[in-house]
Amino acid sequence: MPTPRLFASLKACIGDVVFGMEDGAVSIFGLVFGVALSTDDPRAVLVAGATGAAAAAVSMMAGSYLDAESVRDARRARRAEAVDAAQSRAAVEAVALALSRGGMAGRDVNQVTDALRRAPRAALGLRAELSDANEASPAAQAFWMFASDLFAGFTPVLPFAFLPMETARIVSLSLTALLLAALGVGRGLVAKSSIPRAVFETLAIATSAAAAGVLVGKLLS
Repeated sequence: MPTPRLFASLKACIGDVVFGMEDGAVSIFGLVFGVALSTDDPRAVLVAGATGAAAAAVSMMAGSYLDAESVRDARRARRAEAVDAAQSRAAVEAVALALSRGGMAGRDVNQVTDALRRAPRAALGLRAELSDANEASPAAQAFWMFASDLFAGFTPVLPFAFLPMETARIVSLSLTALLLAALGVGRGLVAKSSIPRAVFETLAIATSAAAAGVLVGKLLS
């Protein structure tokens, strides 16, 4: 049963999940349909799609980890730089606001901020720690990127493992369209933007990828 910690990790990495699912579904959908329309052998489609989905998921996982690690290293490097007055004031104000929102009494907040003004590096470090506490670790981001990319990548592939070629094409197209539509709805809800627009954008991108895959498949066949 999923634990609260797992849900917290998922919430912190929701951007990676959305990106991973969109990348997996769109890229492998294009690959699968490029192969599916150039051959009548479902096994060829299955091998190409499964290989592509696995390779893409591992690649995205590695890229996500390296990107998150680079951002963390850059943040640590900035902490070691010289502290100017503006940075110090901003850090103290951010810490004071966080403490107030957390329920600390005003008098106690003032005592903490007075102490931090006398130690500007400590103020910057504490502010950075508060920011880090709300972010997922590079390993967590890499895990969710891998899981979401692999799940979405295999969605258009699996029908070719169990169904005849003609049926598999239709089922693959339908499942992928449903997944992308759901992803568009999720994007709209997370961003609090227009859901129909998000769905349209997601499906339009997938259609373009599929068209590119089909075109290359036709040219090569």
